[in-house]
Amino acid sequence: MRRLPCAAALVLALVVSGRTRRARAHAPDAYGFGSRGAAMGGALAADATDFSAGYYNPAGLAGATGLGLSLGYAYASNRLRADGRDSGVRDVHGLSGGLVAPGEVLGVPFAFGLAMFLPDDGLSRIKAIRQETPRWELYDDRLSILFLAANVALRPLPFLEIGGGVAFLASTRGRFSVTGRADALSPYDSALRHEVDADLTSIRYPQLGARVRAGDLGFVGLTYRGEAKLPLSIDARLRGVVDFAGIEVPLLYELESRTVDAFLPQQVVVGASFQRIEGLRVNVDVAWVNWSAYESPVARTRAHLEATPPPEVPLDLPDDPRPTSVVPLRFADRLVPRLGVEYLALAAGGLRKVAGQEGERRAIEIPLRAGYVYERSPVPPQRGATNYIDADRHTVSLGAGVVLNRPLAELPGSLRIDLHGQLSVLPEVVVQKDNPADFVGDYRAGGTMVNLGGTVTAGF
Repeated sequence: MRRLPCAAALVLALVVSGRTRRARAHAPDAYGFGSRGAAMGGALAADATDFSAGYYNPAGLAGATGLGLSLGYAYASNRLRADGRDSGVRDVHGLSGGLVAPGEVLGVPFAFGLAMFLPDDGLSRIKAIRQETPRWELYDDRLSILFLAANVALRPLPFLEIGGGVAFLASTRGRFSVTGRADALSPYDSALRHEVDADLTSIRYPQLGARVRAGDLGFVGLTYRGEAKLPLSIDARLRGVVDFAGIEVPLLYELESRTVDAFLPQQVVVGASFQRIEGLRVNVDVAWVNWSAYESPVARTRAHLEATPPPEVPLDLPDDPRPTSVVPLRFADRLVPRLGVEYLALAAGGLRKVAGQEGERRAIEIPLRAGYVYERSPVPPQRGATNYIDADRHTVSLGAGVVLNRPLAELPGSLRIDLHGQLSVLPEVVVQKDNPADFVGDYRAGGTMVNLGGTVTAGF
């Protein structure tokens, strides 16, 4: 920031007409939330009663049997390729967790819950890329988004649970300016002042849910998650004098950039959890995802340069950059089916009374889990100027847990340790351009994603 010409070049490199910010969703959408949810393919709209209900269905919080604290970690390795070369999609890793605090209000069962996903390598990341440059639009850098949700739930009737709350994301507004005098031949003799002002503001969107007990069959769940956009605003102003061998040139450069840094589509999820057979749960979810409302991540920029050289110095300034011609995306809505199975493979040890639960349970329980998800790509064929790469995604997941019921007098509930593994396969797609002289040309794209993690939950 000590050199005015270098600062101007930096700003020009950061935001240029025709560049984009990568718009993305957050990690729970792509990889699941908590190890149990990830192992069961995310099919928990009717079967989440721990902290993960803060994402899958807030109504399920009312089914919690006691105070619960959870903490987990997951690491997703993304190996996505274009024409056989790694596309550079960053790995995703971070902490997830939350709490559930049940109670009663005027005799009505009530619960409060917090849920969060915290990336462990930074809370914000911005990239500027031409809209013609190939990139995995739905998966690249999802980790940059912090997820936090606060929800409440009630059970007004013995068979009905309802819940809702607010989820939070973070948006950024930034401004910086540089003023003073720059010596082009002796840059360290320059006298410059700079100001930087950045605001982190919250973006809120609603979450609503309901869960109904269907007799001995199990539960039916309904969840709504609202749409969220993360606007990004950058304003820059460079004003000063450039001294070149005694020739002073007053200079003014102004830049404004407005874009959507991330987009979360609204979703409606309908799910059922079949629990007729003791020790076996079969969950089925279908989600409608409103990708047709997706907004282009192309930055809208305005740049203006002024210079007033002495009359004896001829200087022809370029015209201001033309606004970017944004190509409409026309993404499509999609239905996402999910299947999850949980089977209690082993129950051993003596019978124990567990706080908040009816009857007695064995001291040790080992559930096994599996899941499958099919996600059809919402991205239309990229035959024109844009190159938003995507492919259908098939995800197979496995997991297991160890439940220690009332392991200590200080822990009257249970201690649960869950592990999960996911493999996502994106079959290779061939992109063929209508224009044989296209800037990028035809290419092939596909890859795999592997997600591993664990979660520990303590119930009191």
